[in-house]
Amino acid sequence: MGRAFEYRKARKMKRWGSMSKTFTKLGKEITMAVKASGPDPNNNPKLRVLIQNARAANMPKDNIERAIIKATSKDQADYKEITYEGYAPHGIAILVEAATDNNTRTVANVRSYFNKCNGSLGVTGCVDFMFERQCHFKIAKKENVDMEGLELELIEYGVEELFEEDDRWILYANFEAFGPIQKFLEDNGFEIVSAEFDRIPMNTKLLMPEQQTDVEKLLERLEEDEDVSNVYHNMQFAE
Repeated sequence: MGRAFEYRKARKMKRWGSMSKTFTKLGKEITMAVKASGPDPNNNPKLRVLIQNARAANMPKDNIERAIIKATSKDQADYKEITYEGYAPHGIAILVEAATDNNTRTVANVRSYFNKCNGSLGVTGCVDFMFERQCHFKIAKKENVDMEGLELELIEYGVEELFEEDDRWILYANFEAFGPIQKFLEDNGFEIVSAEFDRIPMNTKLLMPEQQTDVEKLLERLEEDEDVSNVYHNMQFAE
């Protein structure tokens, strides 16, 4: 298995502190998808995937429906996706993805977290090049489908890794391959359990346990912020 799998297996990120945090994140993503392409999942591929993600996260059906209806309201705030970049203590690269209706508030909060934890918020592009953007799908196994044969077919659509995890198949691909892969899976009757985007570090940096603690303080502050969607880093955890 490749670098993406090994990193995914070892990392400690996206550690949502509560189910409500996960629902808030999904609600914002649903709002942006509806505002971009409408409330009908049949005509909105991104919304279809987000609904599946919400179900996989055990988000109640009523919550999903309310989020879609709320997104069509003129009074609903417009969220923008913004990325912040910087460094944690000990030279660890940090990339923060946020969905916010007030960038002034969000950037002030993010900067304060970096400052209080002896890090530094940088300029756009200062660490982005250290991460590779990828997408991954989790799909239900399908009877009478050979995984190796499926992998050979999916390679043509940009899939780089396919492996088994519990009763699911997990596949990783380049960011740009998301749309074609989603269409292939839907057209061929595969159940998409969830689908997300990732940023995989090109290289990781090993820290000692006490140094790791310094970085985790910053990660925890960032992940607790309601505007923050995802936090990525290139720290390798000490055994």
